[in-house]
Amino acid sequence: MSQRLVILTGASRGLGAAMAEQLLSVGTVMLCLSRGRHPTLAARAAAAQVQLEEWPRDLTESIAVADEVEAWLHAFDAQRFDTAVLINNAGVIATVGPSDGSTSVELASALRVGLESTILLTAAFLRATGGWRADRRVLNISSGLGRRAMAGSAIYGAAKAGMDHYSRVVALDEAHRAETAGDKSRAARIVSLAPGVIDTDMQAQLRAVASAGFPGKAHFEQLHAQGQLVSAQETARRILAYLARDDFGSNPVADIRLV
Repeated sequence: MSQRLVILTGASRGLGAAMAEQLLSVGTVMLCLSRGRHPTLAARAAAAQVQLEEWPRDLTESIAVADEVEAWLHAFDAQRFDTAVLINNAGVIATVGPSDGSTSVELASALRVGLESTILLTAAFLRATGGWRADRRVLNISSGLGRRAMAGSAIYGAAKAGMDHYSRVVALDEAHRAETAGDKSRAARIVSLAPGVIDTDMQAQLRAVASAGFPGKAHFEQLHAQGQLVSAQETARRILAYLARDDFGSNPVADIRLV
């Protein structure tokens, strides 16, 4: 039986919850990191014979969380898993509008969850699994707002743009490390993937703000009114299908609508 390890952040609601539900299969060991627990995931995991751990963690405490995850990974036998996956999905939007409309605490928290935790967890994952036989993959959930500037979304967009570039460089680092070792199969593969427009609480948050500080509000209202938002369940299905592809990692920055 194939053995798979999955670490998923932001798994308690929205896209993360949909991915967590669809990742439940026999032979999977899954660790979910969220501020709260998914209401039904534990029962679903038990029914699917999945070894699940749900850690209620605040990713603004990213150093402590990354260290804890790294220690957890070190407890596994390096030969156990066929695949090992980290999905950095968690993200928050500070107060929508110009960045000077948010407090320093709000801005720092958004960057820690959206970018710092991604970097620290990825580094911890790569360190801990470097000697594993598993096919290792890192999937970072990005956003079009990190690739197209929109007034009122500076911090969220900056975090996602940083995620994109971090993924590009990690891909180069992994390729160089594997080439130096003379074994290209040892390179971990990484992709920063924009998931498209999804019908989640975050979209509702964008539609609810005052247009004075967020002139792009009308765009999101139009997407909703025209039924162009894709369900979290369908988006999760497409993302996980992409994660499983043989060519995953060939392009470290991608968009689910273009693959």
